[in-house]
Amino acid sequence: MSYSFDFSFLLDTWPAFLRGAWQTILLAGASIAIGFVVALVCAIIRSGKNKWASALVGAYVEVIRNTPLLVQIFIVYFGLPSLGLRLSAETAAVIALVINTGAYGSEIIRAGIESIAKGQLEAAECLGLNKLQVYWHIILIPAVERVYPALSSQFVLLMLSSSITSQISAQELTAEANMIQSETFRSFEVYLIVAAVYLALSVLFRVVLWAIGEVAFVRRRKLRT
Repeated sequence: MSYSFDFSFLLDTWPAFLRGAWQTILLAGASIAIGFVVALVCAIIRSGKNKWASALVGAYVEVIRNTPLLVQIFIVYFGLPSLGLRLSAETAAVIALVINTGAYGSEIIRAGIESIAKGQLEAAECLGLNKLQVYWHIILIPAVERVYPALSSQFVLLMLSSSITSQISAQELTAEANMIQSETFRSFEVYLIVAAVYLALSVLFRVVLWAIGEVAFVRRRKLRT
């Protein structure tokens, strides 16, 4: 069996690949930014003393973590119009990705919050810090700093998972590739290119997230030096 590779179609289709990659960056970037806020709020609520709020957030986390992302996307895109709320494919994709990453991210951040030793809280109170200062400087920032590598990995996974949104016609990289494949009939070559682009995007996101961590967590940088 022989197969002749032909990438000549790339001369005409590279703008579509580029457009799809840029749309993937926008979808993932918006979902990461909003999803981090959702995850942070949920982690704070679940670590708090209000049992009802904590139980509600816990139910949300369990439901999302135990159902497929594709089903969640379908519920947002196909289900909400039944209730009279129509969304574009891109908007529905961002909402579904935010809901998903909020659930997973909240558990990561909550693990960081629970890792803070009580002795640190007592020391902060002895120094005269108020509750807000204690929570911000002693609990929240160190907690996020500790779990930031895990959060970064989760965010990269979110970017890769955005390919599923092609199922609702969100015009990201995989959707563009599907269209190119249907026109050129060069499936092997098209998806090899897509795999290479996703690999490059993963490296890009890791570098950007690393740079954000270097800026946000000055203490970690000082400890290394």
